[in-house]
Amino acid sequence: MMKSKILVINGHPDPQSFCSALSEAYSSGAAGCNAEIQTINLSQIHFDPNLKFGYRQRTELEKDLIEAQDRIRWADHLVFVYPTWWGAMPAILKGFIDRTFLPGFAYKYREHSPLWDKLLTGKSAHLIVTMDTPSWYNRWIYRHAGHRVMKHNILQFCGITPVRITEISPVRPSSEEQRAKWLEKVKRLGSKLA
Repeated sequence: MMKSKILVINGHPDPQSFCSALSEAYSSGAAGCNAEIQTINLSQIHFDPNLKFGYRQRTELEKDLIEAQDRIRWADHLVFVYPTWWGAMPAILKGFIDRTFLPGFAYKYREHSPLWDKLLTGKSAHLIVTMDTPSWYNRWIYRHAGHRVMKHNILQFCGITPVRITEISPVRPSSEEQRAKWLEKVKRLGSKLA
């Protein structure tokens, strides 16, 4: 049986965040299943998150982004761990996606057609998303707006499917005991390669 190749991407800009602990918990669980694991911590890599020229002119990739693309190519399964701020992912994660999920790497438009080729087909993903908003409020009032963008507009657009989502919320008022339970839950998800 082949080992699963898992890339865990921590999209929180603070290296001491709860998302860092969740990333480590997932990696620990997956390591117990004999998976191959690589990580990217966006707080520790160096790149300009701004796609300066849009798609009019190429913005050269920094060394860390070239390595990130290599890791994404390598992986069978991508795990994104990040907080919800203002209903969506943090700017650093959006900038990382803008700069790495480029035409020719993640997708390719067909000439004279509104259709496109999904270049990351064959990969799956899991989003582990922290929020201060209660899950019921995010579902019924915000209608999972941030989740829909990440799942449908980004990952599935590039061919990544299935995309599973685990919400961790509400974090701000949570106790140490609750956080320990969440860490254990995420470690179990890693051990199931979910």
